[in-house]
Amino acid sequence: QVQLVESGGGLVQAGGSLRLSCAGSGRTFSSYPMGWFRQAPGKERAFVAAISRSGARTYYTDSVKDRFTISRDNAKNTMYLQMNSLKPEDTAVYYCAATQTWKSYSIDKTEYTYWGQGTQVTVSS
Repeated sequence: QVQLVESGGGLVQAGGSLRLSCAGSGRTFSSYPMGWFRQAPGKERAFVAAISRSGARTYYTDSVKDRFTISRDNAKNTMYLQMNSLKPEDTAVYYCAATQTWKSYSIDKTEYTYWGQGTQVTVSS
């Protein structure tokens, strides 16, 4: 089991940057593929990015490619989401999550077992 806590959200102007962190508890952090999801008001929670156990493989939804970078430091039990060139449509609550899938990573939120509490990201125009 792993507990996840996000941090790093806030208010930023369009074109700005933020880095989200997701701190995990437990000695098995590196055994979980992980991902970032976001939920805007009135919308379903949506996939943003995923990363394999070692961090060697990553995957992004099209709308954030070339702007966001997912990474992890297993020695620190922490995953990151570097967000550059932010747009108002990136405004949402961002969640980190861990999955027990056998695959390298997953973009399906139903395959994720452990979730953080979320951190708000607001991008003003």
